[in-house]
Amino acid sequence: MEDKASLLRGRRTKIVSTLGPASSTKEMIQTLFFAGVDVFRLNFSHGTHEEQAARYHIIRELEKETGKVIGVLADIQGPKLRVGNFADGKVTLKTGTVFRLDLDTTLGTEQRVCLPHPEIINSAEPGCRLLLDDGKLCLIVRKVGKDFLETEVVVGGSLSNHKGVNVPDMILPIPALTEKDHKDLKFALELGVDFIGLSFVQRPEDVQEAKDISNGRAWIVTKMEKPQAMQNIDAILELTDGVMVARGDLGVEMPPEEVPLAQIKIIRKARQLGKPVIVATQMLESMISSPTPTRAEASDIATAVFEGADAVMLSAESAAGQYPKEAVSIMDRIISRVEKDDEWRKLMEATREQPHNNVADAIVAAVQKICNTLETPAVVAFTRRGKTAQRMSRERPDSMIFGVTPTMESARKLALVWGVHPYHSVTVDNPACSVEDMVAEASRIVQSYQVVTKGDHMVVIAGMPFGQAGSTNLIRVVDIQ
Repeated sequence: MEDKASLLRGRRTKIVSTLGPASSTKEMIQTLFFAGVDVFRLNFSHGTHEEQAARYHIIRELEKETGKVIGVLADIQGPKLRVGNFADGKVTLKTGTVFRLDLDTTLGTEQRVCLPHPEIINSAEPGCRLLLDDGKLCLIVRKVGKDFLETEVVVGGSLSNHKGVNVPDMILPIPALTEKDHKDLKFALELGVDFIGLSFVQRPEDVQEAKDISNGRAWIVTKMEKPQAMQNIDAILELTDGVMVARGDLGVEMPPEEVPLAQIKIIRKARQLGKPVIVATQMLESMISSPTPTRAEASDIATAVFEGADAVMLSAESAAGQYPKEAVSIMDRIISRVEKDDEWRKLMEATREQPHNNVADAIVAAVQKICNTLETPAVVAFTRRGKTAQRMSRERPDSMIFGVTPTMESARKLALVWGVHPYHSVTVDNPACSVEDMVAEASRIVQSYQVVTKGDHMVVIAGMPFGQAGSTNLIRVVDIQ
């Protein structure tokens, strides 16, 4: 394996990569890790529990072999709304014609098909839109019956069995977690994943349900992919541990011109709260079948980095594409190049959030000024649950942040946080740990990664007494001898 210094990413923005048929062997997972992956995503919309467990154990084995902390995100499918089956497998809906959706399970025709979701029928009103097959077809509800909807085809096309249905104009009385989701969530938590991706959230209550089940075992990452979630964004962000800009379904249910604005809004609000935010979906879509990205895709990644996202994500590109390694490598190169640009640094400084009125925020704001003045290569944040490192990340310092924690669970969660290099240290797992002990451990860590040289300064932040959550109150500037 490579030496420790080579495993230190030269960038702050993290990379999340989805595993799938193209990337499930130990050799490929290891290849993606060395190419730059910080967090691996297990997509529970596909594959069996046995397949997901095999991928998880390979990741943990790799983590043990390299000594570098790796995060794992389990993405839960959520309620999928779909039409039923057609007698001939598919039909062509013509613009301007009438099409009926009902609860009758009889095979569909060009005049009607089963919609096995009574909650849609009960919630619909005349004028509501139904978007089929990822928004390729559009129907407008003209009449609502007890067990049917009569619609007009506004945008026609081919419609086949089990195609998805999006309902941007309705709030459906369905939970974000289906029976399948409950089973998947229980399995993922028992497996030991670090993050749960929560799909199709509409209300803050959806987030609270998942948090109650998780009970602190994993961070809840809410996927913002419904207009209703955008309407409840403040309440949702207050509850959730992290957020994902899931531009796939969001782009179906919202007009295309609204999606970039929604992305900016989500990132800004998440940064204000110091909660990690992932930008996802179609970032390098062309690389599913091409070894190089389009220039528009390169700009898309750069935009997310300029906006201050904590992470960018690959989906089908690494799960099922022909060039998973190349996709990770070019994403790493684009991020690294942007973060070397003077304009990026100026933007990070200009968009830095004001500290909240508490001691911990005052401490990290002061550390930011110290780092700028002394040009310190590293900040070492001693933290039990990760909050001190998260606060330091919110400042977007130019210095590398080492999040040193006595619990591996906290270290793995920090793998998603901007600029933080998570480090698990049992040395500091002691309430009697002194400031001198922490300084010695901090010096050992940064020197082992060759981040500092003789004559440099390093800043240590912690809470005293050590191990007491929420007590960040210490700054120590250390001269490297």
